[in-house]
Amino acid sequence: MAMDTSDFLLDDVGQWLGAFASPTVLIELASLLVCVGLAWVVVAGLRRGFHQEGHRSILFGHRVIDGALFPIVLLASGYVARTLLIKWVPLAVFKVAIPVLVSLVVIRIGAKVLQVAFPQSAWVKPIERSISWLAWVAMVLWVTGLLPRVLGEMEQIHWKVGNVTLSLRTMVEGALTAGAVLLLTLWVSAAIESRLLRSATGAELSLRKAISNALRALMVFFGLIIAMSAVGIDLTALSVLGGAVGVGIGVGLQKLAANYVSGFVILTERSMRIGDNVRVDNFEGRITNINARYTVVRSSAGRESIVPNEMMITQRVENLSLADPRVWLSTVVSVAYDSDVDLVIRLLTESALASSRVLRDPAPSAALSAFGADGLEFTVGFWIADPENGTLGLRSDINRAILAALRAHKIDIPFPQRVMHVQVDGSLPVAGPSVADLAGVAVSGEREQ
Repeated sequence: MAMDTSDFLLDDVGQWLGAFASPTVLIELASLLVCVGLAWVVVAGLRRGFHQEGHRSILFGHRVIDGALFPIVLLASGYVARTLLIKWVPLAVFKVAIPVLVSLVVIRIGAKVLQVAFPQSAWVKPIERSISWLAWVAMVLWVTGLLPRVLGEMEQIHWKVGNVTLSLRTMVEGALTAGAVLLLTLWVSAAIESRLLRSATGAELSLRKAISNALRALMVFFGLIIAMSAVGIDLTALSVLGGAVGVGIGVGLQKLAANYVSGFVILTERSMRIGDNVRVDNFEGRITNINARYTVVRSSAGRESIVPNEMMITQRVENLSLADPRVWLSTVVSVAYDSDVDLVIRLLTESALASSRVLRDPAPSAALSAFGADGLEFTVGFWIADPENGTLGLRSDINRAILAALRAHKIDIPFPQRVMHVQVDGSLPVAGPSVADLAGVAVSGEREQ
């Protein structure tokens, strides 16, 4: 949509102010309100038709007016209304409305694209503010007619770099062109990523994420090439830079390059996927994200560990969910030697089944695992299918159920017992009291005092 900026310049401020006193201003205001209503109806209809919701929608946003589509439709309808009215009435409102809408479109597109492409990034907010300031300043210069003069003065500021003469205007226009190309590239890559990751889970999610990351990197690279070509930079000179970068990667950036290559291998081989429970470098947790350089592992306690992808490839990693997403847990219980073994096994199994998170198939099992120094040791094992919800609380619930069951059936949990032999004056050693007896005597003495 090409527009002649000269139609919006306020060359004669007095004439423009006088136009506001004309009754035709009411016609312009009414036309502008009609454009606003029309834009709202069109965007609302498209929103319902495409079923677009959520903050990751660049065009639609959370509400009708939050996305980039609303100011775009409003600008298009406003330009059509301005074209029709210029033949009949002197323009006053639209001389300001159109530039304001153009700035609003630039700001909204820039902000929404950055929010979707780089969510939760701290540097996005400063860039959004910079885009807003630049857009509003350009709008003021455009409306007041100062923009051509400012551009002319910027053209006078120039310097020579090698055989190329650069001016401040060229640098600013090149930066704006590069920014626009990069925004467009990020917009397209965000749309592709959203389409690929939609309704994807498990291994499919990891593979699609790898594809989306690769596509984004390629599109940003080609976007930079196009932007630099549009600015007028000789791309043949980049061959030297490419050679230098290659040497740097080969010598000083080996680890960084290895991490990126390892990340690509992990995502393509699907040996580890988002949602898998792994144990690496004595740290156990659930994989929450796989980036190009590192993998984020979140423990059941809520701590997150950033593991370089090279470590996930070169070191031994236990993937507890590779073959089966179910996880086996166990707890050990000691009872007195005179306890009924069959009764204890039944109570342990029933206590494990008391938790709704414990799977019934395969069912929990208990067994006499060892003859301890103080009592019989039993191990009760059980399976769960949701390790991402944590295991500490589950172990606590099962241990409490076991303790209650053993107490209800008067089954003793033994204290540590040790026998002491005392030798006096070369005589044969005689058995002394046990540690438990000594502890009992000490307690009795305290009570007597």
